[in-house]
Amino acid sequence: MDRLSRYSEILDTAAREAKATPQITPVDAAFTVAEAYQVQKLSVDRRLSRGEQRIGVKMGLTSRAKMLQVGVEEVAWGRLTDAMLVEEGSGLSRARYVHPRVEPEIAFLMKAPLAGKVTPAAALAAVEAIAPAMEIIDSRYENFKFALEDVIADNTSSSGLVLGSWHDPRIDFSNLGVILEIDGDVVQVGSTAAILGHPLRSLVAAARLVAEAGERINAGDIVMAGGITAAPNLAPGQTVRTTIQDLGAVMFQVEA
Repeated sequence: MDRLSRYSEILDTAAREAKATPQITPVDAAFTVAEAYQVQKLSVDRRLSRGEQRIGVKMGLTSRAKMLQVGVEEVAWGRLTDAMLVEEGSGLSRARYVHPRVEPEIAFLMKAPLAGKVTPAAALAAVEAIAPAMEIIDSRYENFKFALEDVIADNTSSSGLVLGSWHDPRIDFSNLGVILEIDGDVVQVGSTAAILGHPLRSLVAAARLVAEAGERINAGDIVMAGGITAAPNLAPGQTVRTTIQDLGAVMFQVEA
């Protein structure tokens, strides 16, 4: 087994067993972003071989604050599978994760394929609907600490997604107010404009990056546009709700 396959096995095992693992970069200074994406694909391929189905992609590092924090000028992306879906209004088992957090997001449902360099208008034309959503992020690394290469290899920390009701994408969703509540208390407030200035830019970037990997966004795929606010930790017993102006609310409960 070569080193990239070994890393993919380590990360896949850490996710399945919900046990933290050391970062890759401290012991492999030569580990590159390109190699990290190879590890991500190998790791997700292991899940697909066990019967999971690919359902779309997620975008990460889509806010200027996160880019500055990690020291990059480019967004990152990861892969979504059906096993990551959490039914809206249902319970999420805390035991399935290492140290989960939650981010409010916008989700796109695609009605046509999309790949390569596209205009915002072309990207929007390929969208069937948009929805309020939340992503469960859960780095498999110890202490939730990582370099860019580490997080990309770890499927950009993506672990789950909760989708609200779908809406006509022709509404103006460029700057909608967002409230994240835990147990009825407002813990984060933001705007959809935090996603690259407009969530549609995230979809444009997704089409380009996925094509660079030799793939495409397919009709029926879900694209998670990226976190809108900081991501608070999740603990058993919590009720988590995101409300997005004009799009309604989405919620779930955290179980042991």
